[in-house]
Amino acid sequence: MPADNLLTGLRVLDFTRVMAGPFCTALLADLGAEVIKVEPAQGDDYRHIGPFKNGESGLFALMNRGKKSITVDMKSPSGLGIVHDLARCSDIVVENFRPGVTQRLKIDYAALSALKEGLVYLSISGFGQSGPLAHRPAYDIIAQAMAGLMSVTGEPERPPMRAGEAYGDLVSGLFGAWAVLAALVSRLRGGPGRYIDIAMFDALFSMLPTPLSVYLFTGQSPTRSGNRHLISAPFGSFAAGDGHVIIAVANNALFEKLMTALGRPEVARDDRFRSDEERRRNEPELRAIIESWTAGRSVADIVETLDAASVPASPIWSVEQAATSAQAAFRQLLAAMPHPVAGDIRVLEQPAHFSGVERGKIGRPPQLGEHTASILADVLGYGADKIAALRQENVI
Repeated sequence: MPADNLLTGLRVLDFTRVMAGPFCTALLADLGAEVIKVEPAQGDDYRHIGPFKNGESGLFALMNRGKKSITVDMKSPSGLGIVHDLARCSDIVVENFRPGVTQRLKIDYAALSALKEGLVYLSISGFGQSGPLAHRPAYDIIAQAMAGLMSVTGEPERPPMRAGEAYGDLVSGLFGAWAVLAALVSRLRGGPGRYIDIAMFDALFSMLPTPLSVYLFTGQSPTRSGNRHLISAPFGSFAAGDGHVIIAVANNALFEKLMTALGRPEVARDDRFRSDEERRRNEPELRAIIESWTAGRSVADIVETLDAASVPASPIWSVEQAATSAQAAFRQLLAAMPHPVAGDIRVLEQPAHFSGVERGKIGRPPQLGEHTASILADVLGYGADKIAALRQENVI
């Protein structure tokens, strides 16, 4: 069974752009929802941001796989009529404008839910639709800065660091897809349509259980600990003879295995290291013991030795190494497909493996306005003359 059978029959009206909203709707498209991406004449901002291949944006491709594109001037009466007609035959609406914009465009939840009973409508924004910061524009780095993530990212003696990806965008998109499907389950059980308000700040904040546990249960404000774990030890990166290796130990049984593998079983009985809390408190001394063993060995040798002892350990791979690994290939994390302009491309696919569902069958990203005529004709039933008139008026 191809993946597009899971959500077949669901139609998503997608007003999103850049990353948070498009990631949400891409996850739905991966599983077969018909996602109609409404774009202005110039297209989503990500169409114009690199990296490029034959003029096609890689970021746009990864965030908009499997969708259809229709270009509409929503500020014109005829354009507004088109999106209202699409709302009448859609199950889900997703937008990530700044709060207040959808009301001005007359595509807010109140307007569209009046056209379609049971509509599930998701808004993603930086700080939510209400609250003291709701009016602020927000990019991912602002959400990371204010939700607390940057304060615990980086080395203790260095300034706060942004994480290596736009996790505020991605996490809010992921929560958005989860929330939309939960609302749909409720609707299938006889419930009403729903309005869903997701903020990047809220989404990132909810993804900080470890530092929050420190603050909420001790009153201490956690700060940066580099590659060291906030709570557990030994848990992080250690110097090897040819780089750094990751060792992750979070209980006494694993610590005993680690020390035995290092030829130092007596260390596991040392009072300084008898519990996870004590090991974290005495982490510098413990690190010196471990690195006296790792420093003279290669990463590959360390990982092989610890793996044989059932101690979690790994090399630190680059993005290229991860993408070209046998693991990524076996798990089918990238889908290959032809593109009419970029040629052969590979894009991400959602990582869940469903029994009976074949991976790698997702659709390619759309060209700007590629499906405008077919959507107007096949979905809305507009005739050729009406479509031609709309095009003549630059509505589409």
